[in-house]
Amino acid sequence: MTAFVPLGNEALAQGALDAGLSGVYAYPGTPSTEITEYIQRSPEAQSRGVKSAWAANEKTAMEAALGMSYAGKRALVCMKHVGLNVAADPFMNSAFTGVHGGLVYAIADDPSMHSSQNEQDSRFFAKFALIPAIEPANQQEAYDAAFHAFELSEKHEIPVMVRMTTRLSHSRADVRRREPLPENALALPRDLLQFVLLPAIAWHKYADLLAKQDEFVADSEASPFNRYEDGPDTSLGIIACGISYNYLMENFPDGCPHPVLKIGQYPLPQALVARLVEACDQVLVLEEGMPLVEEMLRGYPFDSGRVHGRLDGHLPRAGELNPTLVARALGREDSRRLFEVPSVVAERPPQLCQGCPHADTYRALNEALESYSKGRVFSDIGCYTLGVLPPFNAINSCVDMGASVTMAKGAADAGLVPAVAVIGDSTFSHSGMTGLLDAVNAHSPVTVIIMDNLTTAMTGGQESAGQGHLEAIAVGLGVEEEHVRVITPLPRQHEANVGVISEELGYEGVSVIIARRECIETAKRKRKA
Repeated sequence: MTAFVPLGNEALAQGALDAGLSGVYAYPGTPSTEITEYIQRSPEAQSRGVKSAWAANEKTAMEAALGMSYAGKRALVCMKHVGLNVAADPFMNSAFTGVHGGLVYAIADDPSMHSSQNEQDSRFFAKFALIPAIEPANQQEAYDAAFHAFELSEKHEIPVMVRMTTRLSHSRADVRRREPLPENALALPRDLLQFVLLPAIAWHKYADLLAKQDEFVADSEASPFNRYEDGPDTSLGIIACGISYNYLMENFPDGCPHPVLKIGQYPLPQALVARLVEACDQVLVLEEGMPLVEEMLRGYPFDSGRVHGRLDGHLPRAGELNPTLVARALGREDSRRLFEVPSVVAERPPQLCQGCPHADTYRALNEALESYSKGRVFSDIGCYTLGVLPPFNAINSCVDMGASVTMAKGAADAGLVPAVAVIGDSTFSHSGMTGLLDAVNAHSPVTVIIMDNLTTAMTGGQESAGQGHLEAIAVGLGVEEEHVRVITPLPRQHEANVGVISEELGYEGVSVIIARRECIETAKRKRKA
């Protein structure tokens, strides 16, 4: 076995490769992006011909991976937590169809919303879908989780979630590799109707899924990711899930005096939980994200007042955990291992890069809108969302991928005319096209500005799915060709750009303006290369 020092995401990626991966499908989104990027850069993956593709969105990525599983191969799907919302339809239904080749969903949650528009906990999705989930506590477990998840997936013919979080995804530690496994051979399912969810078949599939739940619990009881650690002080028992186990151990470098149940695989190991609850007077639940385990324990047949965590104020209801918060929950205010941000570290708000094309687009848009009332620009998810900040103060919404176009349509339906949608080229390919089709069908007075910086910039410069096709897509969706305009966001083009935007704002129908200039950062990297 060889050792290396990867990010948590890279450990999971190498684990998947060593476990016989045949294909990875993903849409880039922090904190998940490095999983796919690592595989794309891997000489080993290239020599084996491992399929690695950025999909148009998370739903299409998951469906492609399901197709690879149908053909008997092991497939990995990667996305951030809000991407799972987009992929929820195939995610839930894949629990019914089951899998053929091993299928693993790597979902990276972002507690504290470092680069996300909400904070949610993907373990709830796994519980909702009734599938197993693994939550690594460290980089070695992230590597091992890939092997275990694929084995579990093929053992039960069920997809398995591996839940990562920001700190684990983006920190490094030593990892020892195992002997690689060969890829699965091409093989079709024994039952060629396995993936047909007609109601009559789905009814039986649901019964099969329910029947497997006891097996999943039994696997959790025996899982190497779940461990009971005895302690002499039974006044308190601690359940530590995923990376929160590390935060606990940082407070007890010489060993925790309390019984600890480390949780890294779900569904909950009921016998291990019962052992801790019966042995201890009080129970503290440490979990990164929402109080999934705490809520479940409060439903156990004992005094719920004995359970403490995020729901009763022992820990904050929102945001990441850290050793300091764990110390306070343990009543260890005098701990020398408190991790406070030094006062010398000043917060700096994000801003558009110097020379960013979006800045020139916003300057032109603001000038073109001067004769209209405020509050009519609907934006989307991307670097350009920073247009909400001074000096631009240019946008009025940012809800989810693709919502700019459909919110602008709804506002126009309500009488806010003109309404403007601002959306990036990658986000347009992801989920803006269907909204544009709705607007075309309704002949809505909406101006859609596609900020085309020729890349998926916010997540590191991946190629956009619609790159080179935006004009054809707009026309193909029914936008009149004369109202598909291209501008170059540069200071010397400012007056011309204001003129184009002003003309289209006055059009009583759907218009698309493509503001095209390469991202300044990807251009720099290309020049260096």
